[in-house]
Amino acid sequence: MAIQNYIFGPTKKQFFKTRFKQGIALTFKDVSVKTGLSEILPSECNTTTRFSRNIKLKIPIVSAAMDTVTEHTMAILIATMGGIGVIHKNLTPKDQAREVVRTKYYLNGMIESPICVEAGSTMSKVIAMREKEGYRFHRFPVVDENKRLCGILTKDDFDFCTGQSDKVQDNMSREVIYINKEDGQEIAYKLMQDHKKKAIPVVDSDKRVIGMYLLSDLKRIRSGESSTQTLDEKGRLRVAAAIGAGKPALDRFELLADANVDCIVIDTAHGDSLAVFETIRGVREINPSIDIIAGNISEPSSAQRLINEGVDGIKVGQGPGSICTTRIIAGVGAPQVTAIYSCHVVARESNIPVCGDGGIKYSGDIVKAIAAGADTVMLGSLLAGTKEAPGEIFTSNGQMYKTYRGMGSLEAMMTNTESRNRYRQGNTPSKELIPEGVEGRVPYKGPATKKIQFYVGGLRSGMGYAGTPTIEQLKTESRFHQVTTASETEAHPSIEVTSEAPNYQK
Repeated sequence: MAIQNYIFGPTKKQFFKTRFKQGIALTFKDVSVKTGLSEILPSECNTTTRFSRNIKLKIPIVSAAMDTVTEHTMAILIATMGGIGVIHKNLTPKDQAREVVRTKYYLNGMIESPICVEAGSTMSKVIAMREKEGYRFHRFPVVDENKRLCGILTKDDFDFCTGQSDKVQDNMSREVIYINKEDGQEIAYKLMQDHKKKAIPVVDSDKRVIGMYLLSDLKRIRSGESSTQTLDEKGRLRVAAAIGAGKPALDRFELLADANVDCIVIDTAHGDSLAVFETIRGVREINPSIDIIAGNISEPSSAQRLINEGVDGIKVGQGPGSICTTRIIAGVGAPQVTAIYSCHVVARESNIPVCGDGGIKYSGDIVKAIAAGADTVMLGSLLAGTKEAPGEIFTSNGQMYKTYRGMGSLEAMMTNTESRNRYRQGNTPSKELIPEGVEGRVPYKGPATKKIQFYVGGLRSGMGYAGTPTIEQLKTESRFHQVTTASETEAHPSIEVTSEAPNYQK
């Protein structure tokens, strides 16, 4: 037995139990996942996981609810790649709901209640509406004064419009191919093929528009492309949104629920609070069908109290983010690997997923977070500065940058009450605010697609080395080494790098 223990080392439970007794807490630089017998290639590893009790993901990547990381453009990209985005709450409730709608409408099996325009309206009014709402599509069913289908506007109709004061009815295509609500995808697709139409409205018995099929969406579904995307039961992209705590958060939630949000993240700096518990109950009363994730926390007792309140997921991380100063300013919080493990031990008893939020600097940290017990990881700095992140590109000394800031930075708190509320300073005068984050800049990174591919590729490599072909096995079968500062230094290249790798910057 002694020899066997020497060869295999302690289990993960024994590893952390020993350090708990010693009063030692660990973060990503302090540990390394042990390698094991591998019978699979990295490309064969299954990265399917859960974000919440009822939401499955193809990859364990969640984009952070930060105003320099996630709005609809990032949420769309993340969901099409198999993860999920969380729309930040430094927006008006209506604007945040609009971001959710933009994500949900991006692609659909069938678009429910599509945006219709009136035949008697002007083209200028329709164009202004498109610009205001940020719609990328050009196809609009046209209805008469009785709300019945009478035509359709397409991109060609916009392109050949001779004057913006023209009426819609003078520019629309009058020969509309449509189907009844009893018909399905197959009939819609056949009509598209037979009549060379890219859009087919769906009408009820009174010829009122209740839906619309798009050729691009049906081709995607038929080709199997949707198998790599995070979709709801109606073929729409899934998206989450953040709210705070208290009555304003519940008012915000009602708008988000009407926008068909898939999951609500009650996003506060300290999720173990009475205000959060009351908000969970309020959300359940308004709409019990929408999953709730609550956080942030870093202690197992906090996880248990949230689970007792009936959450569908917990978000772990107090102070590990690259722009967060909570541990320095308030002197609280647990190093992230220990925080994830200890909360996971409680959450697994109730089959509740854990999202590790913060501290991820390399793809290897994703492996370590999941090995410690996380089902997903929330990325902020790794996605900040990409093309899809909100914010303008600016140049300094010939280098392109984007702004990246913590939701607890002074700038965020000064400009938005939601940031102040997140850090329980909603009633604090501006001159007396205590920031728990900073604002800075990050180099412009280009499209996020390749970055996410690198992060998932690194995860697959780690799973292959550990001999764990699934996320669940990585969570349950992994073992750790504790590493010294010298060991961590050894892990990095020790030469002057002349050709940087796209997935490594020290």
